Amino acid sequence: MKKVFALFFIVSLHLNAQHKSASKDSISVFYDKLFSTLKKEYLYKDKVDWRLIEAETNEKLLLYNNFKESLKEVAILFGKIDATHCKVFYQDKAYSVSVKLMPENFSDQWKTKYASTPVFETKVLDGKYGYILMPAIIFKDLSSKNIHKIAQPMYNEIAAIKTQNKIEGWIIDLRFNTGGNIYPMLLALYDLLGDNSVWGTLDVNKKQVGIIKLSGGKYIDNSSKVSYINTKGALLDKAKVAIITGSLTASSGELTAVAFKGRANNIFIGEQTMGMTTSNFMRSLPYDATLILSMAYNCDRNGVFYEHIVPDIAISKQDNFDDLLSDQNIQEAIKFIDKKS
Repeated sequence: MKKVFALFFIVSLHLNAQHKSASKDSISVFYDKLFSTLKKEYLYKDKVDWRLIEAETNEKLLLYNNFKESLKEVAILFGKIDATHCKVFYQDKAYSVSVKLMPENFSDQWKTKYASTPVFETKVLDGKYGYILMPAIIFKDLSSKNIHKIAQPMYNEIAAIKTQNKIEGWIIDLRFNTGGNIYPMLLALYDLLGDNSVWGTLDVNKKQVGIIKLSGGKYIDNSSKVSYINTKGALLDKAKVAIITGSLTASSGELTAVAFKGRANNIFIGEQTMGMTTSNFMRSLPYDATLILSMAYNCDRNGVFYEHIVPDIAISKQDNFDDLLSDQNIQEAIKFIDKKS
């Protein structure tokens, strides 16, 4: 029995050593690829002292024997290089610079609604105002078919309000839109945006390098069709639209607001947005991880960049999601819609 136990003990130690070695190798392979991608494609790559940052990170990584545990260093790395709009996804978990929420900055109504994980909503207010709550929309399958599958039902809800009511103006609520995927958001809002260029990208020197259009129900990125919706009825691109933003409106939420910049008959109401207005792209990393990387600036249809969306009418903590007509943001939107041109 002693000989058997001794053999098992030695083998266990050997296997454990192999496991630690494999984990160390995995960490090295992953971070080597992450750094090479950042140094090549990150928007602010020329502002970073990569030799120092890489040395500091590698020193920290020596403390880890487990690959998944080592991913804690991703958020620290992103913080050091100001990559606040970047993320790494691994096994359905996101690693990024955390956003600290100060409860006192939000109304009780907002906090209650946010805690419920808001979903897409449409309503007719007072029989004549179309209300659209466009939340964060996050998904992995970026195929044209899946984007269409997500966008079409939302578009249909808006189209139903359009065709079944005499709507005098529209309210788009982005207060809970913390980001995600822009494709279904803008496709759902196609009637209100019309056949137009809706946003674009700028390089590090703020020179325009890309343009995104909506045309015939299709989302077109630099002449490539991304996805589409089947349209119904007349466009609403001349209708009055009030866009409501909040301090947590970010990323694709901000880009949705940007798509309405330069459009006639708009007003922006609410709070200044978070300021995640870089354009992000997906890059593959080892072990089926994904990097969401800031590689350009977003701009509006006229090539204008916005660090934040600053509302035309500033309103803070005057939310009422139990009774939207008592919500001060909605009240200001209605004043704008009712005002004679």
